[in-house]
Amino acid sequence: MGLEAIRVAVADATRMNSQLTVAALKRSRSNLDVQALSSNSFAAIRELKDSQPEVVVISVRLEDGALSGFKILHELRASESKISPIMLLDSTERELVVDAFRGGARGVFCREHSFDTLPKCIRSVHRGQVWVSNVELEFLLDVVISSRPLKLCQSGGLSRLTARERGVVRLLADGMRNQEIASKLNLREHTVRNYLLRIYDKLGISSRVELVLYAISGSESLESPRNHMARTTSA
Repeated sequence: MGLEAIRVAVADATRMNSQLTVAALKRSRSNLDVQALSSNSFAAIRELKDSQPEVVVISVRLEDGALSGFKILHELRASESKISPIMLLDSTERELVVDAFRGGARGVFCREHSFDTLPKCIRSVHRGQVWVSNVELEFLLDVVISSRPLKLCQSGGLSRLTARERGVVRLLADGMRNQEIASKLNLREHTVRNYLLRIYDKLGISSRVELVLYAISGSESLESPRNHMARTTSA
């Protein structure tokens, strides 16, 4: 008996990446009916509502942001969609793995792993199983007791941040790591971590993914009020 056909959609980092991933999955002889989605999170969400695949593979990084793949994940969870999501990670980072499952992912697949196992991952998730490596499982076990769903904060929170804190958030939203932010702002890395802790406390969130989702939601400007006023005046 042949393998059951599964409808799969792919939203990779770029349109070309999506098409390459789709082509590779079709060559895998795993009987996957695969389509490429837009690499913009907003467009991909609309396309998912129209096509309703059974499984979707979502890259964490899309064309509209370093962590914008989480916006698709959040929308699927909020709408109680029956589509089973798999998050595609560039590397096995503890916080991304944890937030992916908090956000409703049924599996995570790292690009460092053999591509040949991606069809197996898709089929496992389609059967209702969870796909996770031993390393990633350790991450989840460490936080399972305190785990809570990924959320988006209420608007208005960024106005409570100082100009420096807003600068840190802006660089974080651009995809920079703590070390890169420290170098850009001429700070020590532990100082950046302290800034992030204060920002989390002010906004009532607990992770950088939640912070980036909030920052790129479009509800508020990341410019300081002084800079915004100066630009408005000069205009």
